[in-house]
Amino acid sequence: MKKFWAWGALIFGLLYFILPLFGMTNFSLKMRRGVYSLDAYAVVLGDPRFQETFTYSILMALATIVFGVVLVVPTAYWVRLKLPGLRPYIEFVTLLPLVIPAIVIVFGYIRLYNTSSWLPLTGSITGTNILLMFGYATLALPYMYRSVDTGLRSIDIATLTEAAQSLGAGWTTILAKIILPNVLVAVLSGAFLTFAIVIGEFTMAALLNRPAFGPYMQLLGANRAYEPAALAVMSFVLTWGCLGLIQLVSRFQKGAQSPA
Repeated sequence: MKKFWAWGALIFGLLYFILPLFGMTNFSLKMRRGVYSLDAYAVVLGDPRFQETFTYSILMALATIVFGVVLVVPTAYWVRLKLPGLRPYIEFVTLLPLVIPAIVIVFGYIRLYNTSSWLPLTGSITGTNILLMFGYATLALPYMYRSVDTGLRSIDIATLTEAAQSLGAGWTTILAKIILPNVLVAVLSGAFLTFAIVIGEFTMAALLNRPAFGPYMQLLGANRAYEPAALAVMSFVLTWGCLGLIQLVSRFQKGAQSPA
């Protein structure tokens, strides 16, 4: 009886997930009346605004990931190694972006860094891009920090640090060549989550008036019929591709460690 209910719950979950996706994919292929075609996908991919916004968001995602790794990995490592008493406070701070709406954060940025402030970041394109990257890093902070912290929890950082220091390694070498490779899968998990957040984020990019992918998706969805469905399918495939890469890297790392 338990197996019946377990299989029933699994089948229900799969149908609940797959049927809407199937319907959306089927609709996206009906742009040409009476036949299935990839016309909607061709229109989206050929749109110069798609290419511009998607490229911009990818570059912003890469910059945010690099900034997040440089910020989070040393912080999480140092807290676990030297300041374990501060962990509850650090975790509380990293969880704040989950309860503070993005619109509150971006309005605070605009208020603090407008053209009449002491640091007028919104007065130039470069400054606005930097401000948007900080905003993205803030939104991704809970996921990046918890991924890295979980990875650090799985290794003995105290022993690794002592061994490296006994061989004359400095803090930069320890972080770059010992700690980071050992938590690479955790870092990549946080990086892919960060990538997904940046690609789909709308509020900050729209209010800072940057040509990001999120506002483009919203604009396309408000004015077209078949193209938004095609774009949603493409976004879904991209997201699951990122998840597949996480699994691939995880298995590769386990395979590389097993002979040792």
